[in-house]
Amino acid sequence: MFEGIGKFIILTGFILILVGVAFLLFEKFQIPQNPLDFHLKGKNFEFYFPLGTSLLLSIILTVLLNLAIWIFLWLTRK
Repeated sequence: MFEGIGKFIILTGFILILVGVAFLLFEKFQIPQNPLDFHLKGKNFEFYFPLGTSLLLSIILTVLLNLAIWIFLWLTRK
């Protein structure tokens, strides 16, 4: 019963470690502005809406989470 929960916790920890390493590496590199990111600069205001970056991040996270779920289901099958 607890074997599946233990594997899930290990997998979650591994994913968190990978995300932490990615944050440390990406801090050194500046991500260029995506062509779909909107940046409006007026006289008294500035508006930035990262639409392209949000879409790209959504696709990457969807793939990673589906992969994690697939691995979890594969590890817990009987």
